[in-house]
Amino acid sequence: QVHVVESGGGLVQAGGSLRLSCAASGRTFSSYCMGWFRQAPGKEREFVAAISRDGGNTYYADSVKGRFTISRDGAKNMVYLQMNSLKPDDTAVYYCAVDRDRINIPATTAANYDYWGQGTQVTVSS
Repeated sequence: QVHVVESGGGLVQAGGSLRLSCAASGRTFSSYCMGWFRQAPGKEREFVAAISRDGGNTYYADSVKGRFTISRDGAKNMVYLQMNSLKPDDTAVYYCAVDRDRINIPATTAANYDYWGQGTQVTVSS
């Protein structure tokens, strides 16, 4: 079992920045691909970003490419999502997730992820 906890959400004005953090338990953290997803009210959960086990490969949704950056710190068992130039459309609950199976090419669909955090709210005002 892997325990996942997100933090760092909040209220920010359009154009501002936030950094989300994700702590994942387990001594095999470096064996997992990690992903960020988000879900806005009345919408389905959607892929935001993912990172491979060694951090060498990253993937982004087109809607956040160039504005968001995913990274990981293996020594701290942490994954981060730096979000810049935020827009009101970025408002959602953001979830961190663990993919146990893939190695270098992380999945971009929620069904492929095995463990999820409770989410952290990000609200961007116009």
